[in-house]
Amino acid sequence: MADLAPPSSFRDLTLGAFVEELASAAPVPGGGSASAVAASLGAALVAMVASLSEGRPKYAAHAELHHASQAVGRRLAARFLALADEDADAYADFAAAMKLPRDSDADRSARTAALSQAARRAAEVPLLTVEACLELVATAESLVGRSNANASSDLDVATLLGEAAARGAAANVLINLPSVDDETFSGEATAKVMSLLDSIEEIVATVHAGVRSGVSRGPLETTPG
Repeated sequence: MADLAPPSSFRDLTLGAFVEELASAAPVPGGGSASAVAASLGAALVAMVASLSEGRPKYAAHAELHHASQAVGRRLAARFLALADEDADAYADFAAAMKLPRDSDADRSARTAALSQAARRAAEVPLLTVEACLELVATAESLVGRSNANASSDLDVATLLGEAAARGAAANVLINLPSVDDETFSGEATAKVMSLLDSIEEIVATVHAGVRSGVSRGPLETTPG
């Protein structure tokens, strides 16, 4: 069987090497890590649009927004890459728990407890990704009509990546919950992830409409932080 241990950090791989890892028979990286990496690209695009807008006289009224959004985009890009590593680690732990012995009642009980704990972690990590995706698309939305119009399509792409990443991460949340021996946690996690997806979908639709309209907007009262 292929080694379950992921590299020390996916961020240290070349893009080509990561794709090769993803395409291999190894279980990690998988869909959760791929979702987080996609979100990292979306966050980087947000930082790029802010950078292309900052310092331009035409958009001077939004200078504070551009500066803050650039910082948020870079922070989220790094956060998503860290979550890609965490997701792989979490699944590796779950896979290890699956291999625990089942020869006796005590073995089976210990295995069930280990699986429940590992599955909880395997659900918690992608849930963090979904939460961060909401911040990603919200930051992109704040830039629509307040940033370099030549890069407006990049905001569209950023939110498309963010939404796809959120849906991919959400799928990983939901598929792990049946193995968690905690109905309260599972119910709360399900409700939270569905609510987050609804909010993300609504914001992404607003971004698409705003980009298509090309309408300029006034300064924000508060900037992303």
